[in-house]
Amino acid sequence: MNLVLIGMPGSGKSTVGKILSKMLCMPLVDTDVLVEQTAGKSIPELFAQEGESAFRDRETAAARQAAKLDNTVIATGGGIILRPENMEALAATGLIFFRDRDLEDIVGEDHMGRPLVGKDPDKLRILYTQRIDLYRKYAQYTISDTKTAEEAAVRIVALYREACQS
Repeated sequence: MNLVLIGMPGSGKSTVGKILSKMLCMPLVDTDVLVEQTAGKSIPELFAQEGESAFRDRETAAARQAAKLDNTVIATGGGIILRPENMEALAATGLIFFRDRDLEDIVGEDHMGRPLVGKDPDKLRILYTQRIDLYRKYAQYTISDTKTAEEAAVRIVALYREACQS
């Protein structure tokens, strides 16, 4: 059973994923990294040269590729929830955990490498408003009362192990 992390850009999915990978002795796959590898360019370059639609197509291919794995921690891009087919593929082989990190904590960080956010914290707030219902819809578990990535990982491990035993 895969362990899938969803959440806003900057919510710490990749960081939590690395910690989970070590704690659970499971490989980590990051769908953003898969997109960059197949595109041969960074996500900001992909957005600038090919547009968001092309990026989303590559993201869907990455979600399908990741969903074929087993016993893997999968950290997703923040917009993975925008296409139902992505979430259907990931949910078919994994448990979905939403890291619902406080928006103001995310706003206070650097997002220069994130094409839909950049330097503008208001863009992040708009994205949150547009996406929060989708994150909640697709999440089997929501992790919202943790401040650090380590705290989130400990909570996720406990929930994951409990789910796998039942």
